[in-house]
Amino acid sequence: MFISSPGVSGVGSDEVSVMEGDSVTLYTGVQTIKQYDIKWYFNDIRIAQINGDLSKFCTDVQCNEGTEIFRDRLKLDHQTGSLTIMNIINAHSGLYELKIISSRVSGNIFTVSVHGVSAAERDEVKRKSVKEGESVALHLGVIRKPSDVMMWYYKDTLIAEITGDQSQICTDVQCKERFRDRLKLDHQTGSLTITHTTNTHSGLYKLQMIFINRTFSITRVKRFSVSVIGSGLSPGAVAGICVSVLLLVSVVVGAAGAVIYYRHHGTHAAVPQDVRITYQMI
Repeated sequence: MFISSPGVSGVGSDEVSVMEGDSVTLYTGVQTIKQYDIKWYFNDIRIAQINGDLSKFCTDVQCNEGTEIFRDRLKLDHQTGSLTIMNIINAHSGLYELKIISSRVSGNIFTVSVHGVSAAERDEVKRKSVKEGESVALHLGVIRKPSDVMMWYYKDTLIAEITGDQSQICTDVQCKERFRDRLKLDHQTGSLTITHTTNTHSGLYKLQMIFINRTFSITRVKRFSVSVIGSGLSPGAVAGICVSVLLLVSVVVGAAGAVIYYRHHGTHAAVPQDVRITYQMI
């Protein structure tokens, strides 16, 4: 039931290296917490606890008053007891100890190192500009491992994902209508390409990358802003121009017919004023 790295008395040790802004999940290796009492400690301070019937459940300040280092960043999985630290910061670097209590005590130790990045780098949005009808590629600059999960979102709607060797594109009806087989995934890198772009593809794209290890996972987010530059004329405007041209042709043909008819049946008398005006307009 419990998975650990080689260690003494069932206690393993893992090193986790992350960047500020990432989310980290530390696994218990337990499939269900029904028969266990699970406790998490950060630098010897209890920060989370959960048992099978949830009679003993707490995170952060609920476990220890006055301990506000995580500020609502902790999340416990109610089925496995795994601990997630969201939007991690440098102050969260340190030793995380897992204790699984049943008929005996087992656990694991995670050494978490958080590498600082600037706020601009953490919140960076890569911008792409492309002409309507061209393709745009959203590159990650990484090589994907078989266990990594990549999920692409367009304005918070999941549009594509890669899990293991499997991939899936556009399960949502609106997504299918908007992209219409225009999305291509690179299984080696997880990069996304949009072909034959239209102005309806402009907007914010978000990639959620989950790097999965045996005893922990790291979630990282990248954002792309795509601008598709069109011809400057909307479909409605183009249709309006076509209708105007047809009307103008009809008027021209009708007026020309009137002039010819008058000349055929008439004499050499002076052309009436209204006909001369029409002729001049042509």
